[in-house]
Amino acid sequence: MAMRGRGAVVGVGELKPTRETPGETTLSLMAKAGLAAIEDAGLSFADIDGMVCHPIGGVSMLTPSTVSELMGLKLNFAEVVDLGGATGAGMIWRAVAAIEAGMCRAVVCITGSSRRPRAPRSGGKKTAGGWSMPDRSAFAEFEVPYGNVGANVGYAMIANRYLHEYGATPEQLAKVAVHQRDNANQNPDAIFYGQPITVDDVLSSPLIADPLHMLEIVMPAGGAAALVVVGPELAEQLPNRPAWLLGAGEQVTHKTITYAPSLTDTAIQASARRAFDQAGVNPSQIGLASVYDCYTITVLLTLEDSGFTPKGTGGRFIEEHDLRWNGDFPVNTHGGQLSFGQPGIAGGMSHVTEAVRQIQGRAGARQIPDLELAFVNGNGGILSEQVSLIFGTER
Repeated sequence: MAMRGRGAVVGVGELKPTRETPGETTLSLMAKAGLAAIEDAGLSFADIDGMVCHPIGGVSMLTPSTVSELMGLKLNFAEVVDLGGATGAGMIWRAVAAIEAGMCRAVVCITGSSRRPRAPRSGGKKTAGGWSMPDRSAFAEFEVPYGNVGANVGYAMIANRYLHEYGATPEQLAKVAVHQRDNANQNPDAIFYGQPITVDDVLSSPLIADPLHMLEIVMPAGGAAALVVVGPELAEQLPNRPAWLLGAGEQVTHKTITYAPSLTDTAIQASARRAFDQAGVNPSQIGLASVYDCYTITVLLTLEDSGFTPKGTGGRFIEEHDLRWNGDFPVNTHGGQLSFGQPGIAGGMSHVTEAVRQIQGRAGARQIPDLELAFVNGNGGILSEQVSLIFGTER
């Protein structure tokens, strides 16, 4: 099904990321963001008849009904999306598809994560909902015992392979973090607001997993974000300018880095191509790239594999362009997760919320003048799950 003009985002609710969220649960944060998005859209509770959420720690089953009960919603459509950092982007096209299928009229898409101080390690394995079942996946059995633990290792492998094949410089990668921090300094909700950095700061920060430095790696936080998606008829009646979904693409290739088909040619190529084909536009027409940035290398690969620059030229592209909100190629104008913060799955959703705000003309001091088209990419796992979206001001 082609996505162009079948639905639009009309409401945004987003909580400011914080290092810790005392007194809050993931459910309470998600409910607050969802309610804010509904209010922002100019809709009532009775208007919302669809919801998309994600798995929640401590809720072992019946997640949509758990969230809808808390919020007091009655739903004709309920969905759970589990695509890691691509979840937020994946929610949007599914909401549009449900509306187009006649299942519902207005869908709230909700993401969130609470964050508490890390407890001292004990001999047991416990989750927010009690004692967990052992992980019997191949990853847990055959890879974790040999040190393949966490995302830093996988993305360091990707960065090393890219540097071996194509030779980007440390300064080029560091510029991504610096310009996104400059963008964050225009966003009072960013966790690093008012804290500029330089290329030297990035390269002198601790080396976490060679070649990635601390300031090239996202900082986990707590928070929540939600969007309201409606069909064309309803979109034209509401107060905010609709951010029309023009194209969408999705591709999943592997779970762990061991089984990645390639470390430098990613599934973004397929997801972005489908999104551009559906939208009927090309990368040269895009005025904002709002792309997942758990690491600086992720941004470089996304720009290449989405078609903004040929393979192997990402470092030079970054060096030659100004990535700030008022530059010639704006990237992650909210600060990206590197400087806005990564509140769990809501971190990936922040790229969608920012693109929507920019399309709606509601980005405040960082507003891109005369923006018509925005590209979003969500990334789950170790470049495992990709969702690409294109938003526009016109259907």
